[in-house]
Amino acid sequence: MTVEKSTLYPYSKEESNFETLAYKDQFRMNCKLKDVFFYSFMTILLILPSINFAQDISPLQVIERSISYHDPEMQITDSEVVMSFVETRPKGEDRNTKISFNIKKETFQMANIRDGISMNSRMDKGKVEILVDGKKEYSNDIMEKYRLNPERIAMMKNYYQYLWLMPMKLMDPGTIIDSEVKKVDFFGKELLQIKISYSPEVGKDVWYFYFNPESYAMQGYRFYHDESKNDGEYILLEDEAVFNNVRLPKKRTWYTHKEDKLLGTDILDKFSF
Repeated sequence: MTVEKSTLYPYSKEESNFETLAYKDQFRMNCKLKDVFFYSFMTILLILPSINFAQDISPLQVIERSISYHDPEMQITDSEVVMSFVETRPKGEDRNTKISFNIKKETFQMANIRDGISMNSRMDKGKVEILVDGKKEYSNDIMEKYRLNPERIAMMKNYYQYLWLMPMKLMDPGTIIDSEVKKVDFFGKELLQIKISYSPEVGKDVWYFYFNPESYAMQGYRFYHDESKNDGEYILLEDEAVFNNVRLPKKRTWYTHKEDKLLGTDILDKFSF
């Protein structure tokens, strides 16, 4: 059987069907390519604002704006500060701890009751005094169980003054501020991330601090001893305690990086200066 060719379309019916199928395949491919291009373009548009934002503001500016939010007059680092905490641990009783300190005068005092025993520690320019139930003499068992020694008291002083006076303490000597601001997801919140390290005489850990991109309130942080091992901990901040125009995070919840294990919750009940 002879298949005639149309003078308007110079192909046989079989050739026409083949060409039609080829055209449809090509059309579908072109549509897919257009879709890929469209979604790629939209993704770039969504990413660009965060890239531009990071380019428009420096890490130091973020920290300065955060300090302006939390302690605009830098009062707390120059005052006699009193803080009261409720501290909970998964495997232990809740602790009520009261501390007072004056950074300029180099004084620190901590008082709490554990297992019905009253403990009061004081450090004055490096000199440490520890009282148990109001007495300087106590057993070695109590000393070891509650780690009542000068090294431990010095560590607790650094802990309370460092973490509870953030972000103001990020301006301390020896702080190394990374050159980049990143917009990241931090447990469901889009926040600004700044990497912090320290000179060898200050510390070896690497820290990341997270700030609200609009108010610059500090909303979390994490640290690593060795980031490649995913060790260290992350801390989530909630609510605020306010006194005399100073805003401090009220609740801190601690977790391990590796196991995502709850370590404890510290609540700032009140503070004054």
